[in-house]
Amino acid sequence: MAMSLLQHSFTAWQTVGMTDDAVTRNANRSTTPQNSAFHTYISGNWADTPALDPTQREQGSWCARRRDVLSAAFEGNTVVLPAGPMISRSYDTFHPYRAHSAFSYYTGWGSDTVPDSVLVLTPNGDGHDATVFFRFPAGRGTQEFYSNADIGEFWVGPRPTPEHVAAELGVATRSLSDFDELLQQADSNWVILREADVAITTELDGRRGAGDTRDAELAQFQSEQRLVKDEFEIAEIRRAIAATAQGFDDVLSSMGEVRAHPRGERLIEGTFNRRARADGNFVGYETIAAAGANACYLHWTRNDGPVRDGDLVLMDAGVEVESLYTADITRTFPVSGTFSETQRLVYEAVREAADAAFSIVKPGIIFRDVHAAAMAVIARHVAEWGFLPVTLAESLGDEGQHHRRYMIHGTSHHLGLDVHDCPQARREFYKDGVVLEGMVFTIEPGLYFQIDDLTVPEHFRGIGVRIEDNILVTANGAENMSSSIPRTADAVEAWVTRLS
Repeated sequence: MAMSLLQHSFTAWQTVGMTDDAVTRNANRSTTPQNSAFHTYISGNWADTPALDPTQREQGSWCARRRDVLSAAFEGNTVVLPAGPMISRSYDTFHPYRAHSAFSYYTGWGSDTVPDSVLVLTPNGDGHDATVFFRFPAGRGTQEFYSNADIGEFWVGPRPTPEHVAAELGVATRSLSDFDELLQQADSNWVILREADVAITTELDGRRGAGDTRDAELAQFQSEQRLVKDEFEIAEIRRAIAATAQGFDDVLSSMGEVRAHPRGERLIEGTFNRRARADGNFVGYETIAAAGANACYLHWTRNDGPVRDGDLVLMDAGVEVESLYTADITRTFPVSGTFSETQRLVYEAVREAADAAFSIVKPGIIFRDVHAAAMAVIARHVAEWGFLPVTLAESLGDEGQHHRRYMIHGTSHHLGLDVHDCPQARREFYKDGVVLEGMVFTIEPGLYFQIDDLTVPEHFRGIGVRIEDNILVTANGAENMSSSIPRTADAVEAWVTRLS
C-alpha cells in the first residue's frame, strides 16, 4: 500500500534530523547563553577524563566469525549495517534507544550503542575490512557539549572514545562525519539493511542508481544466519531466562499489593519491569499482564485492569539483557493459589499440548510440525468438551480448522536478539525449514474462551491460558531452557502459595 504524503512526512521526521535541529526544537524553552564569554567559561577548567583500559568483549571473536560469513556471501559489495537513529515518542522526547538487531549481531555492541552508529564492510580484495562509524566525544570546547539536548554530553552523559570502542569490539573505528564523506562514493555495489536507518537508505538510493542492489538478499541473509545460535548467544539467552524467572518470582511476592490496587495489572507490569532494569537492559517486548477475562486477548498490553481472587493471571514477559538477547516466557497462575476445576482442566490441556510439541523436537524435523503436534492435542480436547460443530477429523482437515477459534496464534517462533527472531528469513528456512541443532525457539500453545463466546459453556467463558517455554535444539533432542519455572498445575499452585 502506498504511503500517504502525511505518513511519509511523519516517518521522515521521526528518523531524520533528530539531532541537527535540536537547538531549533528547544528554542522556546532554552535559556542557554549564546555569548562568547559564557562559551569560554563553560569550556574550561575541566579535569581530564580518567583513561580506560578496555578489553575485547567476550562476543568479539564470535562477531568476527559472523562477519566472515557475511563477507563471503557479499564478496565485492560494500555492506552497510546501521544501528539506527533515536525514535521520537512525542516531539522532543524519545523512546529508550535500542540498536538494530543486525548491527548488534555483527558488532557485539548492545545496550550501550551510540545512536546513529554504522557498521561498514568494505571490500579489500581478500574479503572485507570492518569499520564502525560513530559519533565521537564532542569535547568540552564544542557548543554541542552543552547546548544540544539530544546528544550533548552535558545532557546525556559521556560517549566512549574511538580507542575504547575499537578495543572492546575488536574493529576499526572512525568518526560518523567520515561516513558522510564515504557515502558520497557510493555506487551500485553498495548494499544496505534498508529498514535500519531511513535517512541513510534514502541518501544511498540517490547515489547508487537503480541497479540490482541486493538489499533484499542482505535482509534475508542476516535473518537466516541468525537461525542457528552460537555458544555465546545461547549463554546470553540463558542469562535472560534466569532474570525473567526472578521477575516472575518478584511478581508473585507482590501479589498482596497487586490485589489491593484498582489497576493491579499495572503493578505486575511495573514489578517485572523493575527486575528487567535491575538485571538487564529492559524488557524484550511489552509485558502482557492479563487478569481474568483480559487473558483471552492475545496481546493485552494495556495492563490497566484489577486482579481479583478467583482470577487467572496470564503473564507473558521477557528480560532483555545488555547484549540485547531476550527471553520470552508465559505462565498462567491462579491469584488465590488454587485453580478452579474448570481452570485446571483448561490449564492441563494446554500443558499436554506443550509437552506433545516438545516431545517431537530434534534435529531433522520440519519446524511447522511442532505447531501441528500441539494443535492435535488442542483440537482433541475442545472436541471432547463438545465445542466443535464438526468431527475432530473434519476440524483437523484443511477445510475445517474450527478448533483454531480457541487458539488463533502459532505455537512457535524463533528467539534471540528479537523476540520474534529472524523475521526476514525465507519460508523454506523458517516455517517449512528443517530444525537444526543450536536453534532456539518458543513452544507456546494456549486456549482462550472469550467472555462473550457463545460456543462454549458459561463456566469456560473468560478463561485464558498460555504456557510458553524457550527451547534449545540439541544434538539428539531438545532442552527446555525455562523448565525451572513451575509449569504443571500442582507446581504452579505451590509456587503461588509459597511466594504470595
